[in-house]
Amino acid sequence: MALSLSLRRKPKKPTKFQQAADGSMTLIEHVRELRNRLFWASIGIVAGLIVGFIVSNYVFDLLSGPYCNLDSSWVLNADGVKECRYLTLGATDGLILKLKIALWVGLIVGAPVWLFQLWAFIAPGLHRHERKWAYVFVAIAAPLFAGGAVLAYFVVEHSLAFIMEAGVLEESQQLEVTAYIGFVTTMILLFGVAFEFPLVLLMLNFTGVVSARRLLSWWRAVVFLSFAFSAIATPDPGPFGMTLLAACMSLLYFIAVAVAFLNDKRKGRGKELYEGLDDDAISELPEEKVPVGASDPIEAPSAVDGPSAVERPLPIERRFDDMT
Repeated sequence: MALSLSLRRKPKKPTKFQQAADGSMTLIEHVRELRNRLFWASIGIVAGLIVGFIVSNYVFDLLSGPYCNLDSSWVLNADGVKECRYLTLGATDGLILKLKIALWVGLIVGAPVWLFQLWAFIAPGLHRHERKWAYVFVAIAAPLFAGGAVLAYFVVEHSLAFIMEAGVLEESQQLEVTAYIGFVTTMILLFGVAFEFPLVLLMLNFTGVVSARRLLSWWRAVVFLSFAFSAIATPDPGPFGMTLLAACMSLLYFIAVAVAFLNDKRKGRGKELYEGLDDDAISELPEEKVPVGASDPIEAPSAVDGPSAVERPLPIERRFDDMT
C-alpha cells in the first residue's frame, strides 16, 4: 500500500502560460509577470548593448562604405597617408555616435530575448490559430526587413555621389559624421518598413477583411502609391533609386496577392451562394400552394379566482420592539 502511494504521481501545477490563458491568474500575478518579463527583456537589451559597443567600430566602417567610396572623402593625415575623413562639429560627437550605434546593434542582437518576453506576455490572450499565424508572420517579417535594409544600402551606395555632385557645390565634399550616419540609418529603417507592406495585405486577407480578388483590383492604386512613396523616400532625385524601390514594392504586392488567392482557394472563398450573381438580378421565388385546413379549436376560458383579503396592519407602536 505504501509503495503504491509512493509511486502515485503528484498532480502538476499549471504553468504561468496556462493560468494566464484560462483566466485564473489574478491581477497582482499579471503585474508580477509583467515585471519579470520587463526585467529579462532589459537584461537582453543590456547584453546586446555590450556586444554592440564592442562591434560598433566594425558597424561604423560598414555604414561608411558608400561615403568612403567617394574620392573627396579621402584626405592626407599627419603621416602623409590617405584616410577617409569626416567633419565633426562637437567634441562628444564621436562618443555619442558610438553609443547610438551600440544601442541599435543591441536592439538587434537582443531582439530574440525581448521579442520572446513580449510574445510570452501577450500569447496567452490569443487563440491557438492566432498564435500559429503570428509565428508565420514574424518568420516572414524578419527576412523582408533585412531585404529592405540591403536595398537601402545599395541605393545609398549608388546615389550618394550623384546627390552630392548635383548640389550647388557641383562636386563631392566632406560630410558631417552624425548627419551622414543618421541619413543612412533612416534610409535603412524606411526601406525595411516599406518591405513590410505585403504583410499588411496578407493580414487583411487571412482575417477575412478583403478577398484576393479585391486586392488584385487595387493594383493601379498600389503601383501609383509605390512610385509616389519611392519618389519621396529615396534620396536620389534620379530615376534609379525610385524605380528600384517601386519595382520591389510592386513585385511584393503581386506576390502577396498570389498568396491571398491560394488562401482563398484553400478556404473555399468565392463559392458562396450568391457569388457570380448580378446585383440587379431578381431572385426566383418558387410558388408553393399549401392547402389551408380548419383551425384548431379554442378552449373555453376558465374562471379567475377572486382577490384574497388583506390583513389589517398593526398600529405603529406595535410594529417594533424595544431594541429597534
